[in-house]
Amino acid sequence: MTYLSKVAQLLQEIEKSEDGPLDKVSQGLANVIGNGGLIHTFGCGHSSLLAQDVYYRAGGLVPVRPILIECLMLHKGAKKSSDHERTPGLVESYLDEEDIQKGDAVVILSTSGRNPAPVEVARYCRAKGLYTVGLTSLAYRDSQPSRHPDGYRLEDVVDDVLDMKVPVGDAIMDGGATNSSPASSVLGAGLLHELFSRTILQIERTGETAPVFLSGNIDGADEHNQNLIDTYTRINF
Repeated sequence: MTYLSKVAQLLQEIEKSEDGPLDKVSQGLANVIGNGGLIHTFGCGHSSLLAQDVYYRAGGLVPVRPILIECLMLHKGAKKSSDHERTPGLVESYLDEEDIQKGDAVVILSTSGRNPAPVEVARYCRAKGLYTVGLTSLAYRDSQPSRHPDGYRLEDVVDDVLDMKVPVGDAIMDGGATNSSPASSVLGAGLLHELFSRTILQIERTGETAPVFLSGNIDGADEHNQNLIDTYTRINF
């Protein structure tokens, strides 16, 4: 079986098993947007790339804002970002500087769900009155213990969970000594875009127009997009 066929199979499993949770979470996000709130996204390392992928995106929701903590991102040192993700107590001082408000939502991406940084972001935001959603792989739950000093995992501290279905170890292609080819980026991006696609549909079912960016490469898009940017002044586009 090829990499693409294996990923396609896992995406189909996600579509089937997460259908109900996706409807519930997308309705929650639609309610947040309908009430004027923002959707924050957060991840460490490669998950940070997914958190950024849905920001300022053609065809994507406008009120989306990534939480960018540079020491947890790859461009400041990949090994360092992994070390920092495992460091308890690191994120709070950074979050204190963020425009995180009651009535917003946060989507936190962590494949394993076991490291302190995503757990602490979830707990911080939930205490602030945000609707918290975890995108994680529940396959890790039974075999990989929490690294948080109090034993919390991401799925323990959020309002709702969506299962990314990433196998433990991430690599999905059988090899000789080791497996290869990570699936978490494709599965995480697919699940995240499915979630936001359903959120847009939930908004439109109410008769409202969903705030969606047009591609800047389409004539006439600039005025449309600027009007939306002027509406969401809390986001630094």
